[in-house]
Amino acid sequence: MYLIGDQPPYVDQLRQALQAIPAQLVSGVAPSRQPLQLTPAALLQDWMRNDEVYLIQRGPLRVVLDQRALFQLGEGDLIGLGRTLDLPILNYESEADVLVLPYDRETFLAAATATPAQRDALLRYLLGQQSLLAQALIRLKPPVTQPATGFRRYAAGEVIIRQGDSAEHVFVITEGHAEAWVDGCKVGEVCQDEIVGALAVFTHTPRTASVIAKTVCTVLVIPQDQFVSLMETTPRIAHSLIENMARHIDTLNKEVTRLRSVSERPIASN
Repeated sequence: MYLIGDQPPYVDQLRQALQAIPAQLVSGVAPSRQPLQLTPAALLQDWMRNDEVYLIQRGPLRVVLDQRALFQLGEGDLIGLGRTLDLPILNYESEADVLVLPYDRETFLAAATATPAQRDALLRYLLGQQSLLAQALIRLKPPVTQPATGFRRYAAGEVIIRQGDSAEHVFVITEGHAEAWVDGCKVGEVCQDEIVGALAVFTHTPRTASVIAKTVCTVLVIPQDQFVSLMETTPRIAHSLIENMARHIDTLNKEVTRLRSVSERPIASN
């Protein structure tokens, strides 16, 4: 098994250590039928049987799940062991013909567990394959940013964000209640679990409003670059931010409507 792309040296060492084990496991076991020479087109068909496992005589063979390449197999690799389990169906692709030897599953398992040495070899092979598969999974998953966040405490009346300041952090009110002010006028409330300060981060502009603690507040502080990474890798945060913005837009719309109705009232004449 080869992982796709660059890999740490220990992964290549593990792969080399595992490469000879399948041949040891099938030693003395006769193939269940003639070798299968599979063309690239034949690999796309359902050529594997649930009662067989297969030893690759000539490769390479690319393993694909949901149209994403996971890893590549080569000469000496064993496939089909998990065929009877309730696992996602893997597909196999190659640009060249592949030659595999089929073995009856039950006969293979009996031989692979016949002696302590064989059982040990099978266990080492399965554990090694599991480790390589874990490495493949890590490569498929997007990196999760663990921000160098910190918590700050603000007393009632303290300024959390000051209007006009540069935007270097995003804040999450984890406990307490704050208010938003623009040019000395209160324009909104900031409740627990709300994300504040993100707009200036995304637009690279100074703070458009001040946020002042109304009660004692505990605030999670996230550096702007790490917040952008979190938005990309953690949909829950993006969803929360969208909800907050939608709520503020709704509040502003209601306030604009209220002010407009006040301004349009006829002035009573004496």
